[in-house]
Amino acid sequence: MLQQVRAQKQQFTVLPQQIQLLKLFHLTTLELQQRIQEELNDNPMLEETTSQDEDSPSETKDDVQDFQDEEEHQYDDTPDYKLEHNNYLSDHDLPQRPISERYDFRKDLKEQISCLLKSKTEIDLAYHLIDSVNESGMLEQPLDGLGDDYSFKTCRVVDLAEIEKMRQMVMELEPGGIGSFTISEFILFQLGKMNKKRPDVKKALFLLGNFTLHFAFTHREKLPGLLQIDEDELQIVFELIRTCRPKPITETDITGTHATVIPDFIIRREGDNFEISLYRQRSATLFINQSRTALIGKRNGAKSDSQVYLKNKLNSAQWFVAAIKQRESTMQKVMTVILELQRAYFMDGEIDQLKPMILKNVADRTGVDISTISRITCNKYADTHFGTLRLKDLFSEGIANSQGENISNRVIQSAIGEVVKNEDNRSPLTDHQLVSILSLKGFNIARRTVAKYREQLKIPAAQLRALSIS
Repeated sequence: MLQQVRAQKQQFTVLPQQIQLLKLFHLTTLELQQRIQEELNDNPMLEETTSQDEDSPSETKDDVQDFQDEEEHQYDDTPDYKLEHNNYLSDHDLPQRPISERYDFRKDLKEQISCLLKSKTEIDLAYHLIDSVNESGMLEQPLDGLGDDYSFKTCRVVDLAEIEKMRQMVMELEPGGIGSFTISEFILFQLGKMNKKRPDVKKALFLLGNFTLHFAFTHREKLPGLLQIDEDELQIVFELIRTCRPKPITETDITGTHATVIPDFIIRREGDNFEISLYRQRSATLFINQSRTALIGKRNGAKSDSQVYLKNKLNSAQWFVAAIKQRESTMQKVMTVILELQRAYFMDGEIDQLKPMILKNVADRTGVDISTISRITCNKYADTHFGTLRLKDLFSEGIANSQGENISNRVIQSAIGEVVKNEDNRSPLTDHQLVSILSLKGFNIARRTVAKYREQLKIPAAQLRALSIS
């Protein structure tokens, strides 16, 4: 039996164009350039002006002359590959350097292990181990935890010995050592690949095979007797351990040694005033093709398929140009507010002048939603007179100091880095000692907070810093 029911409900719907606009906000300068090029290739109603004056083009030797005929083209010595290349890239717009692809070490490992294993069950277990390592290539879960996860995922009970055997196989892949549980195990793996007949390698293997790094740091005076070597030989052993990599995968391995950053904003200081501009304002170069627009309304009555197609493309082009303009105006508005909130920092770039600032502070002043502020500032950079900075680094929580003033946690991180830089290398400061020193500077924070900031600064623990004595 059919029934009709009347009910009231509230529903929030996001238009597809609004979603596309938010995606444009998130793009960097390089990504926006690629997005505009895709739109230009797809939409015949959208065109872009070049930097050169089209009314007075400059004649070059590559320009085709009016008097050239078929015979001249037939015996043209221009290579075919150059003509084909020019169909895709302009000679004036050639890329200066290749864009490096982000290195995915997990994908590389899976390809290697697939060539070594034939059984699907073994390959699935190897894939599970590879997917379980963190961004540094280390395993954070113990063997039993890995086994439970794999059994729950595949509904198959796996023996711990089988997991350990597969882990050892993964560690032998390139780069070696991926799947280690601890830094000590990874260093032992690297030492095992060296010439074990060397005395320093023997002592280093014995040291890390029988004692922890914490013991080596806290009981350094006992090591010469335990290893039956003198202080100079112990220093050589420590120097050998220092040359080993602390983790299988580093940030350099993922992003590359040289990262090219194209700024999105240019901030110039003139006395006490600042001038904010975009690196490239693309909305001024985009326009609608008027000749094709005139074709839409020529005929009366029913419109042809081509007219309907051009009409849809016209609406799309008009929206795209308006979206680019809105993106640029919103970016200018957001950057202006950030500059007002962090004016003292932008004067000289001193980290001590950085004030606590969160996304809500900028959203309240601009009248823009917090999610939009997040997209505008994500992966964006500004070129200033004191260097290129990432906008996300300007946002930080506030912590009250001994005077009751709110200061940025970036200031505390800078203080930790300065204290560690000036510490005695033979007696590195522990996190508890850093808490005491920061307290004297007016920063009352807990030890776990110090440990968190130290890890964010990529500063090793005191035990590892003790091994880097030169």
